[in-house]
Amino acid sequence: MKLCLESLKNPAPWQAAGIALPEFDLEAMREATARAPVWVHLGAGNIFRGFIARLQQDLLNQGLAFQGIVAGEAFDPEIIERVYTPFQNLSLMVSLLADGTMEREVVASVAQSLRAGKAFHQDMERLEEIFRSPTLQLVSLTITEKGYALRGLEGDYLPGVLADLETGPAGCTHGMGILAGLLYQRFLAGGAPLAVVSMDNCSRNGEKLRESVTAMGRGWLERGLAPQAFVDWLEDESQVSFPWTMIDKITPRPAQEVANALAAAGLEGMEPVVTGKNTYIAPFVNGEQPQYLVVEDRFPNGRPPLERAGVYMTDRETVSLTEAMKVTVCLNPLHTALAVFGCLLGCPSIAAEMEDRELRALAEGIGWREGLPAVKSPGIIQPEDFLAEVLEKRLPNPFLPDTPQRIATDTSQKVAIRFGETIKRRQAEELTCIPLAIAGWLRYLLGVDDQGEPMACSSDPMLETLREKLAGVKLGLPETAGDQVLAPILSNQALFGLDLCQRGLAPKIGEMLRQMLAGPGGVRATLKAYLAND
Repeated sequence: MKLCLESLKNPAPWQAAGIALPEFDLEAMREATARAPVWVHLGAGNIFRGFIARLQQDLLNQGLAFQGIVAGEAFDPEIIERVYTPFQNLSLMVSLLADGTMEREVVASVAQSLRAGKAFHQDMERLEEIFRSPTLQLVSLTITEKGYALRGLEGDYLPGVLADLETGPAGCTHGMGILAGLLYQRFLAGGAPLAVVSMDNCSRNGEKLRESVTAMGRGWLERGLAPQAFVDWLEDESQVSFPWTMIDKITPRPAQEVANALAAAGLEGMEPVVTGKNTYIAPFVNGEQPQYLVVEDRFPNGRPPLERAGVYMTDRETVSLTEAMKVTVCLNPLHTALAVFGCLLGCPSIAAEMEDRELRALAEGIGWREGLPAVKSPGIIQPEDFLAEVLEKRLPNPFLPDTPQRIATDTSQKVAIRFGETIKRRQAEELTCIPLAIAGWLRYLLGVDDQGEPMACSSDPMLETLREKLAGVKLGLPETAGDQVLAPILSNQALFGLDLCQRGLAPKIGEMLRQMLAGPGGVRATLKAYLAND
């Protein structure tokens, strides 16, 4: 069997292999989308194919929708070239259950896939045409938290952003510039209303997106490259809304074991690939079964009936509370802490870390003892139940091939929310595990594991800047991590969301780091010392 439209015409082999097929007319869906597009998604990676595209597939299967999604990719166009186009925009979702079994489904709700950016003229012309269509109701994004950043750690515009501001709406290369330029096309075509929806795993994602898009518009206005009316339209949320959302589903890098299982079931060409930008992707997506999406219901041009696909459609306050529950307490802080220590200690997976006494105690301490007392229940989901599911079922799932290295990516963009928000709500003396996690991250940035061996750090836009600040800190020489050395990092409000020196946490973090630097084995010894009673 091959993952292609022709192969799907013979369902018997697929059914024999236990692979669910779409229950709608693919050709009719693609034709309807071409005539009257409704949904564009930017960021065509695993979370999109394994979660968001399946929502529309569910609606198509129920006869509640007739158009599919147009997928666009700006950061890594090779994704389109290697896993979309060769498979005619089909993908395979493999849910990895905790009992070791797999549920498999062909996802066919992507009607078209396009590369975004000035290098791809034909694709961009099509995207511009779609954005001009009054039938378009929403543009969603999963571009990771760093995709919304316009400025670096020192406050200066990133080079790509500055180039887009100087160039104007046409010919942009940065994701926010490309999106703002496409919105400019919609404005010029009459300015039909639209919802622009971040579905990224970050706090106040709709606010971040709105700030970045409107900043691009104002930048063009200041340079005489766009009119005041465009900025007014962007900033009028009755015309262009930026709903807040909370998304939760773990979709790790594609696992070779899953590719082997698919090959054994008779599927050809399922091998994972690594793009030139180091994106790990495959014709399939492997991920966990639990999933949550909570969306602020503000869509000025209408929307698909997402609630019929299991999405919580609610108000901003509920989204904010749900997001705070997950991102600042019940999952993301645990993930980040486990990631940096897993790299330092050579753990092969997040699930393996949950079998480690100290690391499990660290995760439980951040969640139950330090985070949960600082979070308010959103009502639609109870924090205690959510945290219990995370600690008892999701993170320990041995069949979910998630690695510390994947989670450690872009940690500098995450610590402000994942730790800073709880720090704001607690007294310094009430916290042990969160300072321990921050100290562990600083130790991780040295690029030396707990055995004293060189260790590759995951990609991070601030990695080199932070490593320069820690250049004099050495394993075996704890005194090199003095308070004066650490203060410029720990006091950086852009990094942590607050000044950790003013909050009284810097001495504690510094002492923990110095203990970790005592020599090989110092990280493990420090964890044992602080978590002995957990």
